[in-house]
Amino acid sequence: MTYDWNCKTVDVHPQEEGETDVVYNVHWIVTGTSDQLDPQGNAYSATNIGTQVVPLNPETPFIPFDELTNEVVVGWTKDAMGEEQVQSIEDSIASQIAELENPTSITMTIGEQPEPPVTIEE
Repeated sequence: MTYDWNCKTVDVHPQEEGETDVVYNVHWIVTGTSDQLDPQGNAYSATNIGTQVVPLNPETPFIPFDELTNEVVVGWTKDAMGEEQVQSIEDSIASQIAELENPTSITMTIGEQPEPPVTIEE
């Protein structure tokens, strides 16, 4: 399982503490991708989205907006969330993918033949 954290969309204060374009809120998207493939040959994946307030830290050097990278903002976001919440998000995604790989419930329509079950070989 791999997790991709996208923290490229942010809300900024135009002016704060003498700095410009100061990030204060991150719109995060986390996508988990399994190494298992569905019947069409695509990797199973699931996504969670949310927002996280990130405080301006006076103890670290300010990074101008045009020098920010996704990796830097991911670090801020994960630090603000804490390890437990980061793990909870990734566990939720893993659970969603496990359900896709081995469904415990399927939707059927009365009067129609169900599709044969999909078997995943390991």
